[in-house]
Amino acid sequence: MNSGRCAACKYLRRRCAEDCILSPYFPSNNPQRFVSVHRIYGAGNVTKLLQQLPTHLRAEAADSLHFEAQCRVEDPVYGCVGLISLLQQQIHDVESQLAKTQAEIAVLKSQPQHPHPQAVSEVDNLLQQQLDNVVADLSFPNQTSSGFM
Repeated sequence: MNSGRCAACKYLRRRCAEDCILSPYFPSNNPQRFVSVHRIYGAGNVTKLLQQLPTHLRAEAADSLHFEAQCRVEDPVYGCVGLISLLQQQIHDVESQLAKTQAEIAVLKSQPQHPHPQAVSEVDNLLQQQLDNVVADLSFPNQTSSGFM
């Protein structure tokens, strides 16, 4: 444990014991991490949850609780489910666009070969542009600030 109190113990205004279960996951240099988790789940529930988990899974659970709490703060109605739904819609849109592009490729391949190599390279360039557009349409929400995704 650090020489000082963890963010959880500071926020709850209590002494931070040597074996404080919250200190490894809620360091004093990031108090907002605990505040958001505490607002959504409560300190007692988080403590109980972490105590019930094997030690090697606790850090991942704390990260997940923080991510879900942040999503719930940003979107009180849907939370992380709203983000999942948005990503699923983007996947569906890109899959539809991919199927359309694959159908166009099949049509172009079924046509008689072009006698000029320049025409073939133009088709290749067109297909590459469409593929680049599909990839560019994939936009994921920026989660770099919280360290997720």
